[in-house]
Amino acid sequence: MNKKVLICGATGFIGQNLVNYFEQLQEYEVHAAALHRTLEHFPAERFYTVDLTDKQQVNRLFEENRFDVVLQAAASTSGSKDIIQRPYIHVTDNAVMNALILQACYDYGVDKFLFTSCGVMYNPARSPVTEADYHIEEDIFPKYFGVGWTKVYVEKLCKFYAGLGRTKHTVMRLSNAYGPHDKYDLEKSHFFGATVAKVMNCSDRDEMVVWGDGSTERDLLHVDDVVRFIHAAVENQNSSYELYNVGCGTSYSVKQVVQEIIKISGKDIKIKFDMTKPSINTKLALLSSKAENDLSWKPLNTLQQGIEKTLSWYRENVVG
Repeated sequence: MNKKVLICGATGFIGQNLVNYFEQLQEYEVHAAALHRTLEHFPAERFYTVDLTDKQQVNRLFEENRFDVVLQAAASTSGSKDIIQRPYIHVTDNAVMNALILQACYDYGVDKFLFTSCGVMYNPARSPVTEADYHIEEDIFPKYFGVGWTKVYVEKLCKFYAGLGRTKHTVMRLSNAYGPHDKYDLEKSHFFGATVAKVMNCSDRDEMVVWGDGSTERDLLHVDDVVRFIHAAVENQNSSYELYNVGCGTSYSVKQVVQEIIKISGKDIKIKFDMTKPSINTKLALLSSKAENDLSWKPLNTLQQGIEKTLSWYRENVVG
């Protein structure tokens, strides 16, 4: 019998890529949940329009459909502007929805649950960090305080429910993912999506504004590698609880990434750095040796390959 997998946040960036990936695998029966239905080609009988912050709606979803696997990719997300100016929007809804989903997974006997966390709880570091480099007694980087502690809270909930012995839990601390179906919005997207949108909407010899001085460094991971990790965790993790870094282990500065996107786009664009705009000047890369050792997973896409794939998808699906 096929495994019945529910993808929460199925209309979001990672969610859509998960739907596309798992729909191609014969051993899975894919179900999707989101606040609004936008997946036009996905079967209506397996799509659930649900507010995941509403306890009654969440319980009804799990009571009426017995899922084997739940992939939790639903979240309230946006870019550095909101993290600085409205940090609370990443706290309440995310804490509530994850608490409700985790309890429902336990109450209704889900076999495996995977939570999409991130590396926001790590302090900036010169060398790539491992899962052991975060300690609960240390302060989270001030600008990430709210979102960081919310992620840690949900990770601890996963470990708590894993200890009850019914559902296996995987936490993935994801680096900065990018690729098809990302937000390409100057206000709401992370810097990679915003940069792609700026570059693709610029003409030759235009001037493009980049927030900050371009020195911020991030570990970038193409979404194809993200969904490959999730598949490997679902298939191969047999312990009750595991936490994994999922990244490339190399950081690139915003300036380097912007220059590479412009180069691969084939455009002649000048860069202007706007120091008055919000920017979080830190350096962070995630070492994923545990994932490689436990699950035989490692990233396959270089930054150049990932940018080429992303721009190709953007031209076919966003421009014109």
